[in-house]
Amino acid sequence: MLDFQSILNTISKVAKEQSDKGSVANYIPELSNIDPNKFGIALLDKNGSLYQAGDSNESFSVQSITKVLLLSMVFSMIGDDLWNRVGVEPSGDPFNHLSLLEMENGIPRNPLINAGAIVVSDILISKLENPKLEFLEYVQRITGDKSIDYDLKVATSEKKTGFRNYAAAYLIKSFGNLQNQVEDVLDFYFLSCSLRMSCEQLVKVFYIFMNRGNCLNNNNYLALSQVKRINAIMLTCGFYDEAGEFAFEVGLPGKSGVGGGIVALLPNKFCVATWSPGLNEKGNSKLGMLALEQLTTETGLSIF
Repeated sequence: MLDFQSILNTISKVAKEQSDKGSVANYIPELSNIDPNKFGIALLDKNGSLYQAGDSNESFSVQSITKVLLLSMVFSMIGDDLWNRVGVEPSGDPFNHLSLLEMENGIPRNPLINAGAIVVSDILISKLENPKLEFLEYVQRITGDKSIDYDLKVATSEKKTGFRNYAAAYLIKSFGNLQNQVEDVLDFYFLSCSLRMSCEQLVKVFYIFMNRGNCLNNNNYLALSQVKRINAIMLTCGFYDEAGEFAFEVGLPGKSGVGGGIVALLPNKFCVATWSPGLNEKGNSKLGMLALEQLTTETGLSIF
């Protein structure tokens, strides 16, 4: 029987002793103020037992991690029709590159890059009466936690500096792959990225991808085939142009965000989330990557 608590305590200690903690994202002004010494980790196993260490209860801006939840919501609503408007291939490019959009007629490579999440946001706006509220309630329902909320300061900060997202959205619109106004789509997209959660809350919401589409309260949100596809996309596309490195080092499906969060899972075993605001040159949490590699090495648990 693995002693997850002891393993997390060791991982947290090793992480906090690292001299190179990466660089906090500074292109979103509101994120640049975060203490780079923060580190948290939480693990939720199949039985619902929670283990945590460090700053695991402190909430942070989940940023691109929210793209998996946008994908989950839209996939549960429209099924495989989604793949007519967004692909499932790794981009091999940073999260905000535009070149592939031009070459591929406004069809984003996958739902976990910015362009793909913008298309997903467009679909949700078309399908929901109040997308901002309904998306938030969707996340709150899965976790059973109504304290989860948007960070309006972060959303405003992103909106003021999100020029590449505007460029991507107008390019997609020019190919006819956005049905709503660019301003409306990006307003929802920026807000969704500003969701604040702790490591503990993240493992509870991502429990559905580890537990065959069922949340901790055993309510079903996704068909098993949909869970399989979302986990596959996380493995191949969840870390932008470092997805191969994450699969190589860690060996789990997962998703990162420039707020310093990473969430990953081993189907039918556990879900784990880390938070450390310092990023590597690819935009992924430097200590988070280190911690998760240590976790799968120490436990011997990965999909490989």
